[in-house]
Amino acid sequence: MHQDVTIAAIHGKAPRIHPSAFIAPGCRIIGDVEIGPEASVWYNCVLRGDVNRIVIGARSNIQDGTVIHCDSPDPRTIQGFPTLIGDDVLVGHMAMLHGCTLEDRAFVGLGAVVMNGAVIEGNGMLAAGALLTPGKRIASRQLWGGRPAVYMRGLTDMAIHEMQLGVAHYVDNARAHRAALANNGASED
Repeated sequence: MHQDVTIAAIHGKAPRIHPSAFIAPGCRIIGDVEIGPEASVWYNCVLRGDVNRIVIGARSNIQDGTVIHCDSPDPRTIQGFPTLIGDDVLVGHMAMLHGCTLEDRAFVGLGAVVMNGAVIEGNGMLAAGALLTPGKRIASRQLWGGRPAVYMRGLTDMAIHEMQLGVAHYVDNARAHRAALANNGASED
């Protein structure tokens, strides 16, 4: 891990990061956070699993400046909102995810916000800058946009294919960044 990465336990829970995952400099990963194989967390992201858990699946990417948090359980109901991100998910730069679920192959655009209890199903897409309010669900093959987000249109096979290409690109790009950082004298622990 690069020396400019904070990985810290809190409340007795420490991050669990697969050895093949890429964590870029400037990231802060705190508490009950699990990051899967070949996932990538890009420059200056904050993942704060201090009041509930955060899970990021295999090959998913969390792009630069994204903030991920969760919602603590309500003592009356024992229900809270972890942030659960499946496999092969694309999360654009500067997104904010809070207590939501992104199923396998979901897409969150640049600067978008996904709130407590919201779900983006596999092959569903939230447009750049959109706000998915609490409890809303984007179905598979749907594009939602706006503030608050509403259904805009269905996604074509080509759009779904392009999302899958994006996942493969980020897996390869993470390997290149890891090598570049190592070759430029960055300290790897």
